[in-house]
Amino acid sequence: MERIKAALERAQQERQQSPINPPSYPSQGNNTGSEQISYSQTRTMKVSARMLAEHRIITGTPTEEFADAYKILRTQVLQRLSDNNWNALAITSPGEQEGKTLTAINLAISLAMEVNYTVLLVDADLRHPSIHDYFGLRPERGLSDYLTGDVPLQDILIHPEGIGHCVILPGGKPQQNSSELLNSPKMVQLVDELKTRYPSRIVVFDLPQLLTASDALAFSPYVDAALLVIEEGKTKVQDLERASELLKGTNLLGTVLNKSNSISSGGNKKPGWLSRLLSPQH
Repeated sequence: MERIKAALERAQQERQQSPINPPSYPSQGNNTGSEQISYSQTRTMKVSARMLAEHRIITGTPTEEFADAYKILRTQVLQRLSDNNWNALAITSPGEQEGKTLTAINLAISLAMEVNYTVLLVDADLRHPSIHDYFGLRPERGLSDYLTGDVPLQDILIHPEGIGHCVILPGGKPQQNSSELLNSPKMVQLVDELKTRYPSRIVVFDLPQLLTASDALAFSPYVDAALLVIEEGKTKVQDLERASELLKGTNLLGTVLNKSNSISSGGNKKPGWLSRLLSPQH
């Protein structure tokens, strides 16, 4: 408990003292460049700037501080993925309403906007799919329809207009047997295809929370690494420790401190977005 508190305090101190510099990005050894990805078979759909702003999506807000927090996270994540030649990342949280979906969305967009990678954002929270709501989209079909029927993948992928090299695989209709679907042979085959089709692609999976459903635990063997999103002032230390224990067989990059109320160098509070990546080993 003291170790975790110390990590949180140290991260906040670093954020207050360290200037935000333009990030440099490691290159993948076999990266062929995102310009080779074509969206000719993927639907491009318009998204409302107002909707993006209301849902705190980084492309819809002019606030530099807000976007800079995700740039810091992006740099840290890219370094760790590149060091290990990984490209499939899961985002989850111990409990509900701790910011995992917004973190997954904004991290995916940040990766796709300024880096020589393409990003596929997968809504794998099949009990409560919600990524489409953040973008104001109303897709008729999604991942659950692909897994339970014969819907071609290219018919459900969406490229939000103006958001870099980012494609969304929406969740589709809510499913009660979501854990079984995520652990099905068809899903395992799909993950393998998504990871290997383009060498410059990073796949970000938004998973359900760990402590109220078995979905994330069932799916974790199929990703390369995971991020655990926690909320300052809400997530209990025992829940964080239990969630970390459940992910002990997964490469846990660290925890993302969300809704931080740390103080900026100008003396102003910066609530409502993530602080930074905290290594669970520290």
